[in-house]
Amino acid sequence: MPATARLGDVVAVLEARYPPSLAADWDAVGLVCGDPDATVRRILFAVDPVLAVVDEALLLQADLIVTHHPLFLRGVHSVAATDHKGSVVHTLISHGIALFAAHTNADHADPGVSDALATALGLVDTRPLVPEPGDETIGTGRLGRVPAATTLGAFAGVVAAALPPTSQGVRIAGDLDRTVRTIAVCGGSGDAFLAEAALLADAYVTSDLRHHRAQDHLVDGGCALIDVAHWASEWPWLPVAATHLEAELAARGSTVDVHVSRICTDPWTSHLGSPR
Repeated sequence: MPATARLGDVVAVLEARYPPSLAADWDAVGLVCGDPDATVRRILFAVDPVLAVVDEALLLQADLIVTHHPLFLRGVHSVAATDHKGSVVHTLISHGIALFAAHTNADHADPGVSDALATALGLVDTRPLVPEPGDETIGTGRLGRVPAATTLGAFAGVVAAALPPTSQGVRIAGDLDRTVRTIAVCGGSGDAFLAEAALLADAYVTSDLRHHRAQDHLVDGGCALIDVAHWASEWPWLPVAATHLEAELAARGSTVDVHVSRICTDPWTSHLGSPR
């Protein structure tokens, strides 16, 4: 009969897949709260550690929430339940729910967040867009190709259909009829890598593109841009990470019940097109 998993064992599997050493020096990854000796039977994966996700975990009777975004990125002097994050901590601890975050370490891992995005968009022959020095297999973003050349407009339609719906939808910069073959992607905020995308890709799919950076990129002859909601670009990683964790624990003789949150935690809730 399969054994139940300890939280410490689950953390070990997650950190083997997404080593903390890959995280940016400003990041805060790993176990946020929870007893490593506690039993874990049910796990919820989500992008954001917000109260709506915690409520979902309560309904599921989950023992652990694994999120992409950390709860705390800056030092704090209080976790009193007087603000949103304090309320999250109090609710988690009072109900015995652990919280674990894999952020930039999951971005840089192989496979990681951008691999999941590339796969969701049907890209093949992928490699890091910005490889880590000394290791070409890991790095930020991914560069791949569509199986057959297509137009920017048609590929943007693929993006819109492949990602979970948001109020933002998909924004496009470029000639919809231009041919695209090579695609760069970066889950989450990716305008720091516009220069690399411009050199290597016909189109770049990412999030949070800023006006001036995007404008300068296009004026300088850079590739077409497809801007999607931050939450939507990172969501495809959740089922991939959940499936791997479940399988790895099963191989070690432990059984867990994994769930992926479909609650949209994108902060933008409505969109109105400009009147013509």
